[in-house]
Amino acid sequence: MTTAVSELITKAKAAKAAARSLRMLPTETKNAALEGIAAALERGQRAILDANALDMDAGRAADLGESVLDRLLLTEERLIGMAADVRAVAALPDPVGEEFDQRTLENGIRLAHRRVPLGVIGCVYENRPNVTIDISALCLKSGNAVVLRGGKEAIHSNTALTALVRDALGSAGVTPEAVQFITDTDRAVVEQMVRLKDYLDLFIPRGGEQFIRWVRENATVPSVTGGIGVVHTYVDETADAEDAAAIVFNAKVQRPSVCNALDTLLIHPAAAARMLPDIASRLTAAGVELRCDQRALALLGPVDDRPIKAAEEGDFGQEFLALVLSIRVVDSLDEAIEHIETYGSGHTEAIVTGDDAAAARFVDEVDAAVVLVNASTRFNDGGQLGLGAEVAISTGKLHARGPMGLRELTSYKWVALGTGQVRP
Repeated sequence: MTTAVSELITKAKAAKAAARSLRMLPTETKNAALEGIAAALERGQRAILDANALDMDAGRAADLGESVLDRLLLTEERLIGMAADVRAVAALPDPVGEEFDQRTLENGIRLAHRRVPLGVIGCVYENRPNVTIDISALCLKSGNAVVLRGGKEAIHSNTALTALVRDALGSAGVTPEAVQFITDTDRAVVEQMVRLKDYLDLFIPRGGEQFIRWVRENATVPSVTGGIGVVHTYVDETADAEDAAAIVFNAKVQRPSVCNALDTLLIHPAAAARMLPDIASRLTAAGVELRCDQRALALLGPVDDRPIKAAEEGDFGQEFLALVLSIRVVDSLDEAIEHIETYGSGHTEAIVTGDDAAAARFVDEVDAAVVLVNASTRFNDGGQLGLGAEVAISTGKLHARGPMGLRELTSYKWVALGTGQVRP
């Protein structure tokens, strides 16, 4: 057994043992630990930012792209936001122990489903250190232990954040063994982790399409293997011009390096004629490169030195994670829906419209985890949708779909309460 795999097995065993005590933790204790984590994020900013600076320096030296560096970066503002998300998780109802679908059978037995933790969650993620906090907080509140393995790009940040979390757990009377972080970045850890079904109850991979596909093909632990975001917004002929421009701009520019950022703008010819030049002007002024089909190019006129060029076929169905947007003019709502069906990834899709019937059709017919009407795709986010945070955005259809919060980290047991009944 390699040193890397030895560390994984040791920490996974410890997490499984800790999971037994987490099942019965009172809500007040879990919330106290969460408050401790939030306070530590605010109080310990200097040490965290110093650790993050080491990762940022190494990332620049390794010529990591701007989108990767943006996901890696921690700032005082982002730490304050992370603390607020932890407090939002604490404020949510505790799902553990919730009973639903209660009924009494004809023989007098009282039956219900009772929500219970999954057990031990394993997560491999790349260069977003905020994930360390988000997943730790959600797992704690939902009564699950967690085994985390971040990418080498964020090793200093993740190590500092995990130490902070474990200290806060201990101070609140919760076993620190509930949160485990694998420090070895050897790929052998991941290869073993996806097969660790004796210790892990759910595996969550957060990374690129190639990694997600590899997990789907190799994991024996039940896994959430979605999350690739090829995101569209369709602007129809009845859309308000100012709303459309603001929504498209926010969806593309507000944070282009994340999975719910806009990749392709689909626009009706009538809307394109009156809106597209203004939309394009706003986007290019913000540094967005536009890759347009021939109809869009004709409407935009001479491109001069603006970052506008003809789209190639590969520009549709592409998750850019950068300030790049493909644009296609489509003749109808039907054509927009057909394009999304062909090129979408089932992640996030939006329509901007003043027609309630068109909005209803889009919601009914588009197959995606989150569908929005007259709103930015950036709202497909656990915090924005009231979940406090998320462990992942699932594009699958079994167990969980969309942002995965507290309830998505639970299962249920059947509870039957009798008074001496025997089966005839």
